[in-house]
Amino acid sequence: MNHADELSSYNALNLACLSNHELLKKSFQKSGSWVKAWRSFKNQNNNAAGTIDADTEWLKLEKFGIKLILQSDPEFPGQLKEMPWSPLGIYFKGEPVSPAEKIIAIVGTRKATVAGLAIAKKFASGLASAGLTVASGLALGIDAAAHASVVAIPARTIAVLANGLDEIYPKTNAGLGKKILEVGGTLISEYPIGAPSLPQRFIERNRIISGLSAGVVIIEAPENSGALATARFALDQNREIFVVPGPIDNPNYFGAHGLIKAGANLITSIDDIFTVLGIDKTNAGGPESMDRQKSLMLAKLDEPEKAIILCLTAAGRPIDIDTLAEKTKLETKIANTTLSFLLIKGLIKEENGKYYL
Repeated sequence: MNHADELSSYNALNLACLSNHELLKKSFQKSGSWVKAWRSFKNQNNNAAGTIDADTEWLKLEKFGIKLILQSDPEFPGQLKEMPWSPLGIYFKGEPVSPAEKIIAIVGTRKATVAGLAIAKKFASGLASAGLTVASGLALGIDAAAHASVVAIPARTIAVLANGLDEIYPKTNAGLGKKILEVGGTLISEYPIGAPSLPQRFIERNRIISGLSAGVVIIEAPENSGALATARFALDQNREIFVVPGPIDNPNYFGAHGLIKAGANLITSIDDIFTVLGIDKTNAGGPESMDRQKSLMLAKLDEPEKAIILCLTAAGRPIDIDTLAEKTKLETKIANTTLSFLLIKGLIKEENGKYYL
C-alpha cells in the first residue's frame, strides 16, 4: 500500500469521524489499511464523509506546513506507541520528536499565582539548560510560563495542543507558539486542521503530554484540575509524578498535596528529578541534545557574535580581545561591542582581561 495514500486516507477519515479514537481504531482493524478503511467509511457513511476529498485535505496540511506520522511509522515516538490509548497518528509542526531525547512535562493551573509562575519558569529553564526537552500544553498559566522560559534560553520545547495545528489556542499564546517553532521546538496534535478545542480534547491531549515524557512535574494543581488528569495518565503509563508543594491553605495546591499523599514524588528542585530518574545532571540530554542547543543558540546570534562564540569554542581556553579580533578578523571596536553584548546575555565570561564560554 502506498504510504502517501495511507497518510492522506487517515487524515480524511480522521476528519470525517471527528477524531473518534475508537471508531478510527475499529475501522483500521477491520480493513487492515487506512486506504481501505477510508473507502469503506465513505461507502457506508455518505453524510459523515460529505464532500471530503483525501487529496484536497492533504494539500491543506502541506499549505500549513503540518506533517503527519502514523503509529506504524518508524519515526513515530516510541514512548507514545507503548502507552495505553495510544494515538493512531499525530500531526506536528517543527522538528520531529527524536527517539533519543529525554522529555519532562511541566503542567499546572491556568490561574497560577505569581509564585507558581516563577517556580514553573525556574524548573523549566533549569531542565532545558541541562539538555532535557520540556513538554506542556501551551495553556495559560503554568504551561505558558514553562514554554516561555525555555524559548528565552533559547532551547527546545514541545507543546501539545487540543485542536488542529492550523490555529493556536488560546489565541493569546499564538506568539509563543511561533517562538517555539523558531527555536527548534515542536507543536503536536492528534487532531486534523479545523478541529476545535472541545472540552474533552483537553483531557485527551493530556495523555500525550504525559506519554511523551519520562516524568510529569505538577505545579499548583487545585482539586479537579486538568493537571491531575495528566498525573492519572502518567500513573497508567508508568511515568514518574513530581509535585511541588505549597502553602497548606492555598486552594491552588489542594490537588497537588493530594498527589503527594497518594505517593507522588515531593520535589523542591530539579536535582530531585535527576535523582529519581537516575539522570546525570552534567549531561542530562546526551550529546545530541547539547549539539541541538548549541545550534539553537547560534541561530539567535548575529554574525560577529557567532564568530566569537565559535572562536572561543574552538580554542577551549580563555582568550584576550586582541587574539579574538585577530582570529575572527573583526575590528577591535566591533569585537569590544560584541563581547559586551555576549557578556550581558550571559553566554561568555571575562576574567583578568580574557574571555571564555
